[in-house]
Amino acid sequence: MSKLNTTFLTGLVTLVPIAATLYFLYWLAITTESLLGRAVRMVLPEQYYIPGTGVVVSLLLVFLTGLLMKSWLVRTIFSWWEGLLYRIPLIKSIYGSIRDLLSFISQSSDDEFQQVVTVETAPGIRMIGFVTRNSLDDLPQENPDSDGIVVYIPLGYMIGGHTVLVSRSRVRPLALSKEDAMRFTLTGGLAAPGNGSSARRH
Repeated sequence: MSKLNTTFLTGLVTLVPIAATLYFLYWLAITTESLLGRAVRMVLPEQYYIPGTGVVVSLLLVFLTGLLMKSWLVRTIFSWWEGLLYRIPLIKSIYGSIRDLLSFISQSSDDEFQQVVTVETAPGIRMIGFVTRNSLDDLPQENPDSDGIVVYIPLGYMIGGHTVLVSRSRVRPLALSKEDAMRFTLTGGLAAPGNGSSARRH
């Protein structure tokens, strides 16, 4: 019976993430098609409408938005609008968390934001984090630490984390990609670095 349960759980662990991912993509496509497809049908004659046009339009809209954000004027207008959102108590928490996480993920591999490190929090205890600022010189403080850096330490199974100001001597580089380190941290160490699968437990 024990082997039967283990086999069943192995199949469950294998299939559920795949099914959940496919369902999310399906839900995203259906939702996008429902929202933008209706708008497209208002512009195009019904005989020219092809199922899936809403999804294509959404992809083009995202790409066009990326192009527009390269303009100084558009960035200025967006910053003003974003500033309004950050004044609304509940909205600023939700919007800020999602935006910060997506900004973190979208950084290029050459940015300092991508540097994975471990921070010594106590003798023999280290936490995985990401360097977000390589200097504290521009931060307001009475005694600037010329050797200090800023490290973001994400929390497991949730969007959130700690931003710590720490001496460079307490930080060590970790030979992990940003994606592997984030996956390893958010799953509490269950995801094996390199392939995203669960680590083998003895």
